[in-house]
Amino acid sequence: MLLGLAALVFHCKNGKKESEYFNPQVLATHDNGEHFVGSKTCLECHGDIYNAHINTAHYNSGAIADSSNIKGSFKEGSNILDLKAVEFQMLGDGEYFYQHTKIKNRSTEIPPSKFDIVIGSGVRGQSYLSWEKDELYQLQVSYYTPTDSWVNSPGYPTYYDEPRPIRDACLKCHITYAKGLEPSSKGNRFDQDQMIYGIDCERCHGASAKHVVYHRENPEATAAKFTLKIEDLPRQQRLDLCAQCHSGLRSIVLKGDAFSYATGEDLSQYSKNVDNGSPGQKLDVHGNQYGLLTSSECFKQTATMDCSTCHDPHRKQRGNATYFNSKCISCHKEGETVCSNTGTDKYIMANNCITCHMPTTPSQAMMVQLDQDSLETSFNIRTHLIGIYEQELWRD
Repeated sequence: MLLGLAALVFHCKNGKKESEYFNPQVLATHDNGEHFVGSKTCLECHGDIYNAHINTAHYNSGAIADSSNIKGSFKEGSNILDLKAVEFQMLGDGEYFYQHTKIKNRSTEIPPSKFDIVIGSGVRGQSYLSWEKDELYQLQVSYYTPTDSWVNSPGYPTYYDEPRPIRDACLKCHITYAKGLEPSSKGNRFDQDQMIYGIDCERCHGASAKHVVYHRENPEATAAKFTLKIEDLPRQQRLDLCAQCHSGLRSIVLKGDAFSYATGEDLSQYSKNVDNGSPGQKLDVHGNQYGLLTSSECFKQTATMDCSTCHDPHRKQRGNATYFNSKCISCHKEGETVCSNTGTDKYIMANNCITCHMPTTPSQAMMVQLDQDSLETSFNIRTHLIGIYEQELWRD
């Protein structure tokens, strides 16, 4: 009787915990009806991958704004952006942060705008979004990493402009999932309770409630259930997974919205670019790495090359030239391909393939103004058009 009573008490105290374990909290629901339960549910079985992935720029590309992830300074003397016709001052108020706006030579009062969402990992910079009820807008100030300073957000004028509405096409490359509140993808209203920040496991592997519940209930199972093995997909579907964010704006929406596509589907059925297929089109290094890669002879000469041939999306690899050069050499083995440059340039002496054949190039799509007296400054981004370039273009 005592054992039975103890078991009953234990069950009553732990029943809720057990229920939560086998029925994890649903964070959002995809258009296809599948439920997101968050990448932390992956930790118990895929700890090494999860712990590596949280250090990547992908994972940190979107977050709730707080003191730990806003890179710009709120200290006096470093918290001002002075433009031609407007001045912005960034101030903190306890745990919250605000953009204060002063229009020069005018008495117009502009209410402070709150930093609610951080967009960008800070590798090159960050932009910031602000909620007005359920409408989402971009702040006019951004942060630029090379100068460690506040700058005018790309595309904004040097005078005060109305807040820019943020559509799902803007969010898709920084947020795993956002539930829109309007039937049109042109709207900027979202359900704040159904947003999953950063690019996490479920963005690529799909909403995973069924997968998590099955393997928690069947811990002895070794074959993955209710999830796609990305390596088993056809090449175009593997490419589509990256192309949803790395193939340009894809401003022509054919079906659903920017978050409707799911891994394993045909991306071209959901969206496309205005200039798809235009001969001789010049692709900017920001945003269309897919188009640049597929225009490269390295890609054309093999039936298997895709983005993951060189990139491991689970790990932080930025700046690891040795790793990326080894990927080049694995195909261009000694004796089969010989570098034609016989000079003594330091890059050649270091066998740095990517510096010569994938140089960093100024983006014309991503430009910022540092202050009222400066010209717009381009972000330098490594091109994915693998080719032979003039020596003056070689850049680390």
